[in-house]
Amino acid sequence: MRVVLAEDSVLLREGLVRLLGEAGTEVVAAVGDGPHLVRAVVEHRPDVAVVDVRMPPTHTDEGLRAAVEARRLVPSTAVLVLSQYVEVAYADELLADGAGGVGYLLKDRVAQVEQFLSALDDVVAGGTVLDPQVVSQLFARRRRDDPVRSLSPREREVLGLIAEGHSNTAIARELVVTPGAVEKHTQHIFAKLGLAQDEDQHRRVLATLAYLRS
Repeated sequence: MRVVLAEDSVLLREGLVRLLGEAGTEVVAAVGDGPHLVRAVVEHRPDVAVVDVRMPPTHTDEGLRAAVEARRLVPSTAVLVLSQYVEVAYADELLADGAGGVGYLLKDRVAQVEQFLSALDDVVAGGTVLDPQVVSQLFARRRRDDPVRSLSPREREVLGLIAEGHSNTAIARELVVTPGAVEKHTQHIFAKLGLAQDEDQHRRVLATLAYLRS
């Protein structure tokens, strides 16, 4: 396995070079900033780039930006991002193209050598590896962002019956309420899901899709 390593901390960079070498991988370049990462990937065409998210000059997301650019130029390059923090937005960006061959691990995982090396193998094979803490926060955020969660219990009940294909009349019969009450709940559901009246879209279908995705 041929690796390009990008890490601005000289101490950690040298430690990773040594660790990867002892594991039988070939570190073809070890660099300290984003521009050098892009150039190294283009020059060496590695199997994988191991990249620190935060690098000079601003120490925000230069590493991730460079990794995205390097992958655009050399799409066959897998990317394993290392970060000291759980940064869900970065994980989202990394996964955005849905192409696989990407990973996001907290730096602490590097100390668990077998897990780190296994993650490298997985991303090179085209898989996706996410740190358990990243997965946990991704799910938590998406639950918070899910508009279906803003519905009242009765509205979720009505939406569930809509998803089963029931008409308002049938839902009223099922819930032992008036059709007018069901219509009122339905309008509240559309409003909370952001489904404005649009002659080109069927709001009951869109509401059902939102329900199924929640």
